[in-house]
Order: sequence, then C-alpha cells, then structure tokens
Amino acid sequence: MLFRSNFVRQVQFHLANKNVDAAIAECDKQRGSVGNVMKAGLRRYKEMISESGMSTEQKVIAIQKEVEEATALELPMLQKNLVFLSTITSVGTLVALLGTVIGMIRSFAALGEEGGGGAAGDLAVGISEALYNTALGIGTSAIALIMYNVFTTKIDSITHGIDESGFTLTQSFASLYK
Repeated sequence: MLFRSNFVRQVQFHLANKNVDAAIAECDKQRGSVGNVMKAGLRRYKEMISESGMSTEQKVIAIQKEVEEATALELPMLQKNLVFLSTITSVGTLVALLGTVIGMIRSFAALGEEGGGGAAGDLAVGISEALYNTALGIGTSAIALIMYNVFTTKIDSITHGIDESGFTLTQSFASLYK
C-alpha cells in the first residue's frame, strides 16, 4: 500500500511538471494492475493534451473511459484463480460429509454383522474413520476459505489503488489543462 502511494505521488509529481513520459516510465517500473491501468490512462492523457477539437470536460471523460476500460481488462486477471479456492472450500466440506457417512456405514455394518457385542473394535475403527474424514475436510475448507478472503482483500486493495490512480489522472488533467 505504501509503495503504491509513493507510486501515485511520483506520477502526480511528473504530471504537475507536465512530464507525461516520465509518468509513463514510472508505470513501467511499478508493473502490476495499478501500473497497467495508470499507463493506459496516461497514454490517453498524453493524446488529450494535443487534442484541440474537444472541451476539457470531454477530454477528462475520455481519460476516465480509458481508465475504466483498462480496469475492466485487469480485474478478471486478478480474480481468475479465486474460483479454484471457492471450489476447494465447497468440495472440502462435501468430501468431509461423504467420508463421515462412509465411516458410519462401515461402523454400523460391522455392528450388524457381528450382532453387537464383539463388534466394538470395528465400530470404533469406523467412527474413527468418519471423524478423521470430517476433520480433514473441515480443515481443508477452513484453510481455503481463509486464503480466499486474504486474496479477495488484496484484490479490493488493488482495486482501490486503481480507482485512486484514475482519480489522480482526471483531477490532474482538469487542473492543468483548463
């Protein structure tokens, strides 16, 4: 987060000095989604400086549109593997339930075959199997859910950085090229 704030400040500094090429170079150094979106916006920014057939408001709208389009292209790349984690979360719970049911079926089958008293050992093994499956499935689901939430939070932070950078571009252009 701090690095991104420094990045945005560097871009603001270059834009305040009307050095768009240096701001684009900062984007090349930054890399990642925020840098990619900012670079797309800066290219449009540079085009709008020399555009004479549009009002400042139209130019700002054009820059905003470019940032929105670049954002729309970046977000799926950020979210592409989240489906995998959410699937593990759901499937882990289902596998735990299936293992529990299979273990309990084995337990009661052993109990039924031996008629009760002598099947205590087989019953305990079946229940133990059921509980191991339950623990493993729930543990896997919990870890996958935690990781899903960690990555979702990071994506939200990146999205906020993208929004911040887009706002920086439009405000800079509006103030410098009235």
